[in-house]
Amino acid sequence: MTARLALVGPTASGKSAAAHEVALADGNIEIVSLDAMAVYRGMDLATAKPTPAERAEVRYHLIDVLDPAEELTIRRFQELYTAAMADVAARGRAAMLVGGSGLYLRAALDGLTIPPTDPAVRRALEDAVRDGGLDALYGELAAADPPAAAQIDPRNARRVVRALEVLRATGRPFSSFGPGLSRYPATDVALYGIRFDPVRTDAAIAARFEAWMATGLLDELRGLLHAPGGLSRTARQAAGYRQLLAHLEGGVELAAAVADAVAATRRLARRQWRWFRRDPRITWLDDARSAVNALRAARSRP
Repeated sequence: MTARLALVGPTASGKSAAAHEVALADGNIEIVSLDAMAVYRGMDLATAKPTPAERAEVRYHLIDVLDPAEELTIRRFQELYTAAMADVAARGRAAMLVGGSGLYLRAALDGLTIPPTDPAVRRALEDAVRDGGLDALYGELAAADPPAAAQIDPRNARRVVRALEVLRATGRPFSSFGPGLSRYPATDVALYGIRFDPVRTDAAIAARFEAWMATGLLDELRGLLHAPGGLSRTARQAAGYRQLLAHLEGGVELAAAVADAVAATRRLARRQWRWFRRDPRITWLDDARSAVNALRAARSRP
């Protein structure tokens, strides 16, 4: 059984709660997460994972499937996604895709072809980053592959390096692989999204982060750092965790690190919105309640 529904949108838009409400009432839906960081065991708070109680009510997939020391690539995500969908189908259940990663949505639905790697090129790029050349590398990417650069945070060294690695190693823009990120193939999945509301989202992000800190986010991160293998490069890029690492490892004042984390998450929400709103396949809804109603209506149709 293939996926028939998906709910996407920026972080803190309420999509996870809406999807859970629909799946719980439906009784035949399992949720497949499209979140790049919820895959990691132990990274619980700032990934806004479903609670243990919620996971007892609805079956979730692609949550807690990797150790934080492991790297997560698009190819690895596609393997995990394929296995999750087979698991859902084996029980004769319906899958609902839910998340805020536009790239992972495209990888799941559109079969993106993963570009090859070149260790020597990557090492040279990583050396340039260590020498303080990240801004120059991002400028090179922006000039050579504007579509890819537009989707990458200039501070995200791992993704900048990967895009330039592909460009230098193959001579092809990173954005040119697979069906192309500017093309949107037909799909049998009914795609819904919650529109970005900057006032509501910014307030929700700040309140949520304050609650996470009060619940023990800093202690959670300390534990992850001391676990065998520590945190992979991928895990270290998680919004919220990355900024708190600057406090624990780099001596940044805690208040400044928290402020940076909130600001970074707000920037993430805007990048997610820019990514998703280009997809003509998505039906846009004003808020989480509208999403619940739309998903329920979609499930009632033959």
